[in-house]
Amino acid sequence: MTTWITTHGGRLSSPSDVEFDTPDPARTALERTVAIPLAHLGILDVRGPDSIRFLQGQTSAQLNLIDGHFAPLTAFCSVKGRVVANAQLLRVGEDHFRLILDRSLVEPLAQHLGRFAAFYKAELEPNPDIALIGIMGSESAALTEVDCDLNAPGVWHQANSNGTIALGYPGPQPRYLIMVPGPQADALFERLLKQCVAVGNAIWKLTDIQSGLHFITNEQQDTWLPQMLNWEAQAGISFKKGCYTGQEVVARAHFRGQVKKRLFRAQVEGSEMISIGSQVTNTDDKRVGEIIACQQDAYGQSEVLAVLNISAEDMNLSFEGRRMQLLKLPYSIERLDPESLAPPGQS
Repeated sequence: MTTWITTHGGRLSSPSDVEFDTPDPARTALERTVAIPLAHLGILDVRGPDSIRFLQGQTSAQLNLIDGHFAPLTAFCSVKGRVVANAQLLRVGEDHFRLILDRSLVEPLAQHLGRFAAFYKAELEPNPDIALIGIMGSESAALTEVDCDLNAPGVWHQANSNGTIALGYPGPQPRYLIMVPGPQADALFERLLKQCVAVGNAIWKLTDIQSGLHFITNEQQDTWLPQMLNWEAQAGISFKKGCYTGQEVVARAHFRGQVKKRLFRAQVEGSEMISIGSQVTNTDDKRVGEIIACQQDAYGQSEVLAVLNISAEDMNLSFEGRRMQLLKLPYSIERLDPESLAPPGQS
């Protein structure tokens, strides 16, 4: 499944990390349109006549909104309301839904949901046979139309054509996630490289950070409420739907104002990469949170996402003596109902 990557000069430094020899890839991504193998993401398909009823009882998304056009964020929680996995949820066909999430959580989520799926006519199928390719930059919308035969969709929406699906993602530049059957990946990537530069998936991860977006890994399971990942600010939680696992805790935290931690975007001085899980401290050397994602930007600085106490916004922060400067998120920390983003008449 990865031969299409190596054929075009890419190498996998791990199953989830792709690199190319493109010089200064972060700066290249600012100046050129780039194509990116998204090896860190995976697919879990949900099929069967009961797939809607099954998912409705497990996910924070409102299933009647997901119609093959609207493809929102969602979260799966434990009974204590902690995020077991977060993902993007789309509809592929009748009785066929698809989750895009961190690849390390595809099998664990399938096992977690399998305990509930046993009571429904629904099957969970990890799908490694679909290739995921990112296109990002000023020409990405045009390339999605020309090379993928798809109208470029809006953010958290999808477009479909002959087995190829495009998803719109947020970011400082337009970007799209393209899904194609594995045998078609090589030809599509070759077409894209006539107009794009290939870069590693660290650039997509960096853009997620700049977008205030984080898909948790298997090491981060069962740690945070979805609101601590700013999920309701990105339309990842429907507060208008009925019960789902963890819903009572998630709703109570929202309506009673009990969310004491939030996802912050920041820059840490120095170019040295920061280990995930590293502690963030204030001037009194008191822990106020932890770093959950880190990548180097075009200026050689470490950009991070961190889950911090809300009060950290007014503090001087550091990581192991290195100053941390909070950066503005590209969205407001306010509830954004997915119903407001769905097509008219769907809510």
